[in-house]
Amino acid sequence: MIRKVLLAMLITAMAGALSACNDVNTELKAPTYKTGLPEDTITLSAFKDQFPNEYETYMWNNRDKEMTVYKGSIPYHKQDNVNPLPRGYKYAQPYLKNLWMGYPFQYEYNETRGHTRALNDFINIDRLNRYEKKALMPATCWNCKTPKMVNWIKQYGDEFWSKDANEFRSVEEINQVENSIACATCHNPATMELQLYSVPLQDYLKRSGKDWSKISRNEKRSLVCAQCHVEYYFTVKGNGPTAKPVFPWDNGLDPENMYEYYKSHGAKNADGKEGPFHDFIHAVSKTPIIKMQHPDYEMWSNGPHGAAGVSCADCHMPYMIQNGKKFSSHWMTSPLKDPTMRACRQCHYDKTPEYLRARVIYVQEKTYDQLLKAQEASVRAHEAIRLASIWDGARADNYDELLRDAREANRKGQMFWDYVSAENGVGFHNPAKSLNTLMTSMECSNRAAQLAEQATNYGISPALAGDIKTIVPPILTLSRKLQQNREFLDKDAWTRLLPTLPEHEQVWFGQYYSENGVAPKEAAATEWNFKNE
Repeated sequence: MIRKVLLAMLITAMAGALSACNDVNTELKAPTYKTGLPEDTITLSAFKDQFPNEYETYMWNNRDKEMTVYKGSIPYHKQDNVNPLPRGYKYAQPYLKNLWMGYPFQYEYNETRGHTRALNDFINIDRLNRYEKKALMPATCWNCKTPKMVNWIKQYGDEFWSKDANEFRSVEEINQVENSIACATCHNPATMELQLYSVPLQDYLKRSGKDWSKISRNEKRSLVCAQCHVEYYFTVKGNGPTAKPVFPWDNGLDPENMYEYYKSHGAKNADGKEGPFHDFIHAVSKTPIIKMQHPDYEMWSNGPHGAAGVSCADCHMPYMIQNGKKFSSHWMTSPLKDPTMRACRQCHYDKTPEYLRARVIYVQEKTYDQLLKAQEASVRAHEAIRLASIWDGARADNYDELLRDAREANRKGQMFWDYVSAENGVGFHNPAKSLNTLMTSMECSNRAAQLAEQATNYGISPALAGDIKTIVPPILTLSRKLQQNREFLDKDAWTRLLPTLPEHEQVWFGQYYSENGVAPKEAAATEWNFKNE
């Protein structure tokens, strides 16, 4: 009798396990639809009536204002860890403005508020110039913000990329609610099959000989995320269509592969050979810097979940049942925000929510601690090179060579730090790669500082001794408006090296342009600020 009971219990447990696995068996045939919608449909509301569950959960992204321990949907300034929420956050990184000195990222870098608000966040960030009619940034920046890209590319072709971003920001050009990242970003509107709108991902698949029609559905459930949650760069003039986005994956997806890739693909020299690529020259150290974007796909790809075939959607869009129907949640968010940890327990059904949550936070805590150390090492490298470049004492015989090598080590150190910093998992998508990448970052940054010291016969060493936060205080406040003020810039040894911007009043207010600097009444609907949150 006991054996029969035990056997029944075992069968029940196995059935439960198989049920859990079936929930993530994404190779089951997907339902097919004939929506009656044109294939070029890009408006969100067009899908509402036929897909009410998906639409409702997608709109949950609007109400999402909850923080996890290290991330969240509140748009705090990511460098500001001194003010209370929502303006600051205890796990912000104080040196971001320092490390991006000389690049528009120095003006504003916020935690994102999700897909529903992607256009609103983009239109109102200080990186997009609002003090001149032109943004002084390429239209490429729209690529990951809206499926309207399909229309624009069809209209302009490759000429689109190098147009000015502000040409497309008005209410006449785009609706920030209807045209945000939504259904048409990942689905064919006529059939709801997964499809790509991303030109750079289409280009990469073609380069690598991959046929979308032959890729498994499970892989597609991650590739549609890889349209945007990736590292990319803008093509340099003369190397193809100017400012066209490209995924630097030809050598592989790891930071070492990208570092090697970026040794070329830059501006061509007099012999027609491509030099090293860089996004900007750091204003303080004059180091050519590669700005990482958000390599979530690359980090996940060979991590524990990616290697096991668990897709992005399995964790961030888990199946749920509502109104008697099973469907993928379109509340694209962290599994940590669900008290039941349902997304994780589809596979880890034998673990409690408390255990799973603790494991995630443990990994993130260890990664974040090392992230701050790598960040500080990078700042020290920039400062060492700055001091060495103005050193008027005795110099090493190979001074120029040492500074050149210092800048290259500095470039690699910052790129490897940013590979982890710009990625959204805070280490969890790939703990081993995250910590290894940060270790390499610190090694390179420390070597850069040592080479700079050696170039000056260690004359600058006393100035670099001690806590870097005292030597180079974090720059927590800097904006386009403040850069118009020479008196403000001269207060800090680093900002002093920035050029003064011409004085000008704001002319863009959300999606509205006003030559006289007076915001039209309609602008209130398309602007936001931290006080509104």
